[in-house]
Amino acid sequence: MRLRGLFAAGSAAALLLASPAFAQTKTIKAVMHSDLKVLDPIWTTANIVRNHGYMVWDTLFAMDEKLQAQPQMVDTWSLSDDKLTYTFTLRDGLKWHDGKPVTAEDCIASLKRWGARDSTGVKMLSFVSSFEPVNDRTFRIVLKEPYGLLIDSLAKPGGSTPLMMPKRIADTDPAKQISEFVGSGPFIFKADEWKPGDKTVYVRNPDYKPRPEPASGLAGGKVAKVDRVEWLAIPDHQTAVNALLAGEIDYIEAPPHDLKSLLQADRNIRLEVYNKIGAQYVFRWNTVVPPFDNEKVRRAAEYAFDQKAFLQGVIGDEKYYQTCDAMFVCGTPLESKAGMDGLVRGNFARSRELLKEAGYDGTPIVMLHTTDIAVLTNAGPIAKDLLEKGGFKVQMVPLDFQAIVSRRLRKTLPQDGGWNGFMTSWLSVDMMNPLTNSMLTASCDKANFGWPCDAEVERLRDAFARAPDLESRRKIAADLQARAITYGTHVPLGQYTLPTATRADRLSGVVTSPVPVFWNIEKKGN
Repeated sequence: MRLRGLFAAGSAAALLLASPAFAQTKTIKAVMHSDLKVLDPIWTTANIVRNHGYMVWDTLFAMDEKLQAQPQMVDTWSLSDDKLTYTFTLRDGLKWHDGKPVTAEDCIASLKRWGARDSTGVKMLSFVSSFEPVNDRTFRIVLKEPYGLLIDSLAKPGGSTPLMMPKRIADTDPAKQISEFVGSGPFIFKADEWKPGDKTVYVRNPDYKPRPEPASGLAGGKVAKVDRVEWLAIPDHQTAVNALLAGEIDYIEAPPHDLKSLLQADRNIRLEVYNKIGAQYVFRWNTVVPPFDNEKVRRAAEYAFDQKAFLQGVIGDEKYYQTCDAMFVCGTPLESKAGMDGLVRGNFARSRELLKEAGYDGTPIVMLHTTDIAVLTNAGPIAKDLLEKGGFKVQMVPLDFQAIVSRRLRKTLPQDGGWNGFMTSWLSVDMMNPLTNSMLTASCDKANFGWPCDAEVERLRDAFARAPDLESRRKIAADLQARAITYGTHVPLGQYTLPTATRADRLSGVVTSPVPVFWNIEKKGN
């Protein structure tokens, strides 16, 4: 009887282990470029929070692989003959993770909250006369005057993305973070398993209704082909690479360039660039406190920043970077060298002359330095070296990125917890348009951290928004770039791409996209 009982118990255990809940659970273990410590993708522009947003929430429109806006949650839409009224009807069967249907009222509330914080949204809403719900699935956006970039604005992929949330959540004060994380996207965020500094967990949304067309960029059918995705916090890059080589994890979003050779030597590892348009390095200063409240000081820094030296020091491999003087990204329709006449990068003598003319007294500028993101860890020291060659004194303050996200919102002097400048990077797809380029806004207190304040920049941004065709937009963009360089909104420091490392023996179907996404990925084994 004892043996029979043990055999029966063993058989039951074997059946249990062979059941779908155990043997068939597919889990992707990934290391992202940063740990996730903030959960509201509207409250911050941090890329890791945007990545989190695409896991949980969905968008009305999305950019495909060719960077063309396509309907996503929207089924059909139309524009009135006078180009003042957009009408949108949502796809049938859209549900929030709590089982309730997605409604037009939810979308209206979401657009209003996004538009209160995001620079693209602020500009779009300045053209909006009203939002009008028609029925549960249909709503209208009525404009004060024609605005040809409305659909592109709704499809913007980065920075603060216009993600749709239930009305009760979207009604949260835009200045405060949301405390509930119910989306309608292909994955469900497991708040009970979220441990900052350890892991973030998502599970497949069984009720998600993907579009019928194939996945393309951030558009098309978002089919979750695994049951679970775990983002593991492994801040040491060597440890993360060793874990991938050992098969303990499946995916590293952004392995540092100096460790690529280790990954290339293993035939089970695939290194591939999925964000083909890449990203742009930027030095951002605080224009409301000295010394960068002085235009000549900002100009001095523009001379000091030698793009070639900077990119060689940070990236190293020319295969993955290019110098570029275009604020709106090289290789795009708005590429231009306007405003660059006479501005020689790396002209340290001219930088020191301008600092003398400006009366710079040698007070060290406080530069926030990101310590936990591979593409930024070397950027700070190299930026410091170039600025010091140009006559600045620099004090670096090492912080993890989430601490910088909080500190960069302070307008106070450095000695009172503020800052003077920091190195960052933005997706090129965010920077290629004057309305999505958050660094370009110069609307004073309403601008992004750094708070540039220039009426001419804003006038040109408005003119760009009203421009009827590409040719007129090109001319305005060139004038805008020239003015932004003269005023000094920020310093573009060239473009780069990063390969993602995956276990080629396990993962397939990774989507080519400016944002790392986990739908469409299949995994062999568990």
